[in-house]
Amino acid sequence: MNSLVKAESVRFDDDSMWLELSDGRTLGVPLVWFPRLLHATPEQRSDVRISSRGLHWETLDEDISIAGLLAGYGDQTKPRQPTRAA
Repeated sequence: MNSLVKAESVRFDDDSMWLELSDGRTLGVPLVWFPRLLHATPEQRSDVRISSRGLHWETLDEDISIAGLLAGYGDQTKPRQPTRAA
């Protein structure tokens, strides 16, 4: 069950955020999904707090849920573009 999966650790490379999950999986997420992290310094990215619900960066004002990542959601603060009628 996704609700029981928690992040154990977080690391970054130039393009992605990598999470080691409590169920043994490694999850890679493109940084372009989260502009605040994409434009952050390595020091800002490393200042993450891992909780039972997800990830939090105080100085970046960024919160990311593990459930959202597993569902494939990126930054939810961007306004959605209106869909066009066919």
